[in-house]
Amino acid sequence: MKRILHGLAAALVLLILWQTIIWIVQPPNFILPSPTRVMQTLWTSRALIGEHALTTLYEVTLGLLIGTAFGIATAIQLASSAVARALLRPILAFSQAIPVFALAPILTLWLGYGIVSKVVMAVLIIYFPVTSAFFDGLMRTPAGYLDLARTMGASRRAVLWHLRIPAAIPALGSGLKLAAVYAPIGAVIGEWVGASRGLGYLMLLANGRAKTDLMFAAVLVLGVLSMGLYLLVDAGITRALKRREQ
Repeated sequence: MKRILHGLAAALVLLILWQTIIWIVQPPNFILPSPTRVMQTLWTSRALIGEHALTTLYEVTLGLLIGTAFGIATAIQLASSAVARALLRPILAFSQAIPVFALAPILTLWLGYGIVSKVVMAVLIIYFPVTSAFFDGLMRTPAGYLDLARTMGASRRAVLWHLRIPAAIPALGSGLKLAAVYAPIGAVIGEWVGASRGLGYLMLLANGRAKTDLMFAAVLVLGVLSMGLYLLVDAGITRALKRREQ
């Protein structure tokens, strides 16, 4: 509850600052609309924005689930095999040297303008944070736990499932929270490159028609969507950690 209140307070400060800039500078509406104008557009166009928001939410949710599953599986494989670490870690590092923006046109060309290319974009942008965070957690299991397991003759699989993975849950939580924030970025980038639905498409459409208030409203909804995913993931991780401590 405190985090929500702090977030609302921060949003209120930003709105006040925004309105103050409007009063002082008085820019044209097509350059910077006022908060009240954006809120009015958000209400009058709620059906249109909601329709596109559902498309983006669907893409982001699929990307988050698939990317998380692949990230967890890859991290476990890396932690379990020295050969996998030698082969896959350089590939993972190299993949981050290629900007996701550069891959979007290629993925759209290969996978089409439908939902698949957007989901793949979301998967690519969150895969590395989840893999990296969980792998670091798996490799930082307290030495005392490992020594005790070796003394008791535990197998490598038992050590992995009963010691390493539970001890790495906090690190996985950090990766998942980053993924929840990054996932909408991948989906929106895909929508910018080529789409007929989604908040990214709506932003481009509004920008081309000089409807800056509609574009700001779409951005606001995207921000709320991202924060909602973040809070949902944070709540899930907090609950999982509490259960682990019981």
